[in-house]
Amino acid sequence: MRHWISDATIPSRRVSPSRHAKLRVGFVLTHNFTLTAFSTFVDVLRLAADKGDRSRRIECDWQVMNPGRRPVRSSCGVEIQPTADLLDPSGFNYVVVVGGLLHGMPPLPRQIGTYLSRAAAAGVPLAGMCTGSFVLCRLGLMAHRKCCVSWYHYRDFLEEFPALVPVADRLFVVDGDRITCSGGAGVADLAAHLVSKHLGQPRAQKAMNILLIDRPRGEDSAQPAPQMGVTSDDRRASRALLAMEQNLAEPLAISAIASEMGLGVRQLQRLFRERLGESPQSAYLALRLKHGEWMLKNTDLPAAQIAADLGFADSSHFGRCFKARFGSTPAVFRRAFRGCGQATHPSIEDENRRVFD
Repeated sequence: MRHWISDATIPSRRVSPSRHAKLRVGFVLTHNFTLTAFSTFVDVLRLAADKGDRSRRIECDWQVMNPGRRPVRSSCGVEIQPTADLLDPSGFNYVVVVGGLLHGMPPLPRQIGTYLSRAAAAGVPLAGMCTGSFVLCRLGLMAHRKCCVSWYHYRDFLEEFPALVPVADRLFVVDGDRITCSGGAGVADLAAHLVSKHLGQPRAQKAMNILLIDRPRGEDSAQPAPQMGVTSDDRRASRALLAMEQNLAEPLAISAIASEMGLGVRQLQRLFRERLGESPQSAYLALRLKHGEWMLKNTDLPAAQIAADLGFADSSHFGRCFKARFGSTPAVFRRAFRGCGQATHPSIEDENRRVFD
């Protein structure tokens, strides 16, 4: 399936960013990029660029670049037709790299790697959306910088870049001329942040209002997911834990996880006993309950909905498991937590597990 950006939206005659726009962004899309991250960023720019919703590029301009203007496939199969080849990066306020699928991907084209390095050398701020942060790290462009990643890819990041410290509890991070964003809806907040910086807060608020978003969240806003706190220095155990974290709502069979690791069930059980001191089943349950604890603290979802979201048979099953681990029922835990005036704020334990700075 191919999606062609219409000429009414992006004139084909335009081959360089408008010098009259106050905010100029160049997009570099990787193969199998996340369409949501790209389209959300562009929509915030589009709505901020003009009065009303006429979508004229008055205050903002953007170009989608790829060598030879070859179409780029997103992870959902939709293809985007670039508007330009790789343009002089000095013409942009930001060059934004939109990443996507991590595993089984072809190497980044050499031309794009060279282009991003040249942009960095020229002092043009680089932004990595979603796994675009991995692209910047692979090119050596995030040395001594804080790098924001999604909690979903936290373990992937640690495995690939053990010398770097990921920020996995914030929506986005601005560290000088490097900007990284966890992806998802947080891209809208980052785009609004940049619009506010260059065009003023009213333009940013206007764009978010049209997108039916109440207000932009700031850089210090937390990602709406917990850090699980269960770790291992063994690659196989780490990959197994990642598979568990990514399948909380519909728990995988331990046999399926073992097979994915290239192990038998007994081998996986022995590995977990040696590395974590508990069985795979216990570690999986601990991850689900830790997520449930976070949801009780940071959302208003009823216990029955939390139980369903975490793959428990019903709220009673969730309640029994929760009480066995935390010493109180979900309802009592939530009342006690909010009675201390801590609702929607991280606890001391959470602060100790945060991975920024």
